[in-house]
Amino acid sequence: METAAITEWMFVQEIPIPNDVAGLLAPGEQPYAAFKTFRDSAIFTSKRLIVRDAQGIRGKKVEIYSLPYSSINMWSTENAGTFDLSAEVELWTRAGRIKIKLGKGMDVRKIDHIIATCVLGG
Repeated sequence: METAAITEWMFVQEIPIPNDVAGLLAPGEQPYAAFKTFRDSAIFTSKRLIVRDAQGIRGKKVEIYSLPYSSINMWSTENAGTFDLSAEVELWTRAGRIKIKLGKGMDVRKIDHIIATCVLGG
């Protein structure tokens, strides 16, 4: 049975970890990788996925989503195909399903590895 995603994000490309992310991190939490989204950025850390979503015309209002890895029950990754050029990651959480679409040429296996390492504790 197919269920609708509670939210969907698009990661366009990998970027350097933003300098201002340090203010969002808990003690001992380390950033691993960051990605440009449509309006802002997403950061995989040692404890969670943080997605920053700038809002409004000037983007001064920012909504921050925080998904602790401990809430992920299952995930799937799908690499890009011949005709469908976008890769996808789906996360099944206690809150519902989250879909992440990846821009052309992005390494879905790198994201899969980060999630596996953090969720499974490797």
